[in-house]
Order: sequence, then C-alpha cells, then structure tokens
Amino acid sequence: MICSALADGICTLTIDRPERANALTRAMLEDLESAVARAEAEETRVLVITGAGRLFSAGADLEEAQAGLATDGIWERLSGRIAALPCLTIAALPGTAAGGALGMVLACDLRIAAREADIFYPVMRLGFLPQPSDPARLTALVGPARAKLLLMGGARIDAQEALAWGLVDRVVAKGGLADAVDDVSADALAASGTHVAALKRFWNA
Repeated sequence: MICSALADGICTLTIDRPERANALTRAMLEDLESAVARAEAEETRVLVITGAGRLFSAGADLEEAQAGLATDGIWERLSGRIAALPCLTIAALPGTAAGGALGMVLACDLRIAAREADIFYPVMRLGFLPQPSDPARLTALVGPARAKLLLMGGARIDAQEALAWGLVDRVVAKGGLADAVDDVSADALAASGTHVAALKRFWNA
C-alpha cells in the first residue's frame, strides 16, 4: 500500500506495509510510479519518499521477487521518473533501506536518515543484478570502490558510515526526521514551481 499526501506544494509518498518490512510488490511499485507522475502533473515543488513504521523498505517482496519481480523493468522506470522530476526530491529513511528499494533512494536529490537506519544491496548473495542505473548513481555518490563494496562485497553500513561515505546527506534522531525534511524543503516551498524546475535543470540537463 502506498499512501500519498499533497499539501502546499509538497507531496509525501509513504511505503505503508510495515507488517512485511515495507517489502514492495509490483502493485505497490505501479502505485508509486502513478503517484510520481501525478506529482509532476500537479507541479509539486518537493517530493518526499519515506516508509511507515521502523523501516524505509526491505526491497522486493520475496515471493514476488522469486516469481520475476526482481528483474522487472518497473524498478528502472520508477527510479528514472524520480530522477527526472523537475522538483526537489528527498528520501527520508526511518530505518533500513535495502535491495531494490535503494533505486528510489539513489534517484532522489537528497537523502536524510534516522540514526537507526542501515543500508545494504545484497544482489551478489541473492543472484540478481542491480537496476541498470543504480551502479552509476551509487558510484557518483560514494566512488567506485565503495559502490563495489556494497554491490559486490555485500557490505551493510549504518547511517553514520553512510554519511561519511556521502551516501546520505544528514543523519538525525528518529523523531527529528520530519523536522529535517521540513528544514531542507523550506526554500523550495517558498519559491515558485518554475524557479524550482529551472534550478533542477542544472542537474537534469
């Protein structure tokens, strides 16, 4: 289930399946893709993606992954849509972000993590390939060796290490995640949608 809310120029998408570690089904990914498209059509100035409960997302639902979801092109389409949005995009991580869910995180402009969060992408162990754009986006943030450590070496890093690597941009107390998002959203929300889009084009050109 995906919960979305749009108010005063900010759209918040919440992965809401906490009883299954916010594991993503194909239906949920389709809902996310549709919600991102609506956010662009509604001239959203800030898009926030987060998870309900203690986690961001454990990645693909295991049963659906084994049935083909792990290699479905919807993951790449979704992260591509997020990366191309003409607004400020923020991944807010209350806890673990893993596997295919990292595609959305890497596609965002900014990543804010609670201290309890950790990150891993176990494609080597599980026998899958990452989403096509993920290695390049990951390398742009952390460099090639650390990208290989995550993708090929099976590293699982906590929020402070992710901050030191440049994989996340701020680490806050779990109760401070919403305030941190508000802080980095304030200037974009005070600007016009046209100005936000014009500034974003420096990176989306």
